[in-house]
Amino acid sequence: MKIIKEEEKMINLLLCGNEKVFDGALTELISITNKTKEPINCYIFTMNLTRIKPEYTEMKDEQISFLQQVVKSKNNENNVTKIDVTDLYEKEFGKCVNETAYCTPYTLLRLLADKIEGMPNKLLYLDIDMMCAGDISELYNTDISDYEYAAVREKYGSKIIRPDYINAGMLLLNMKKIRETGLLEKARALIKTKKMLFADQDAIFRSTTKKKILPRKYNEQSKFNGKNTVICHFCKRLLWRPFPHTENYKQWNVEEVHKILKCYAFDEDLKEYLELKGKIGAEVNEK
Repeated sequence: MKIIKEEEKMINLLLCGNEKVFDGALTELISITNKTKEPINCYIFTMNLTRIKPEYTEMKDEQISFLQQVVKSKNNENNVTKIDVTDLYEKEFGKCVNETAYCTPYTLLRLLADKIEGMPNKLLYLDIDMMCAGDISELYNTDISDYEYAAVREKYGSKIIRPDYINAGMLLLNMKKIRETGLLEKARALIKTKKMLFADQDAIFRSTTKKKILPRKYNEQSKFNGKNTVICHFCKRLLWRPFPHTENYKQWNVEEVHKILKCYAFDEDLKEYLELKGKIGAEVNEK
């Protein structure tokens, strides 16, 4: 496992997931590297958790190599690093009360960031179901020196739970401050002992000492064609018409993105995704 030294003009990303969300990582990284000029250093936390579900397999080395090839085609300074945290996960969270919570156990992996030696002092965590509509440099360069992290309010939770309740799909993490305050350590303790609906998100929110609230454009959770949107989140949505129901369409399901979400903002990125998947991606998934 090779950890890249933190560079002054390097954007350090953190993604988490398994083999099945490779298409999410691919589409997301295509959208980021197509619009962001600064070099990208992307860490991917993954693990094997087939004791829970057969499909919970770690992201393959071939998939990581393919992602590396794609990002380097945009900028040779870009990099993708796979970090298998299976053993660390089992030690920290194995068979805990939140292992089968609302989301998959892979959402808990970001809570291990302070346990990985050599991680940079600033990290931009992104859920795997996000696409970038603009350059993320301005977001990454936000001053959070006095905060543990910066985030956007949760669309529904900020109305139902608390006005400052956050959506943890995008977290600009001040790892230096987090190590000082023990934010992630406190969040892990909650995960192990207290059953929560939105496990990792609730644990982070409850463990926070000081956070910075950012504009919605950095984690847009419902408007897929927003003019000022920088990061679009293809998360589960609550709709009221014609009757109360939820929708959960991901960006790599291109036909649904067009026909149901009426989203065309990422057509250039998704066209590239389909071309790459047709040429190489299918071969990677078959290995």
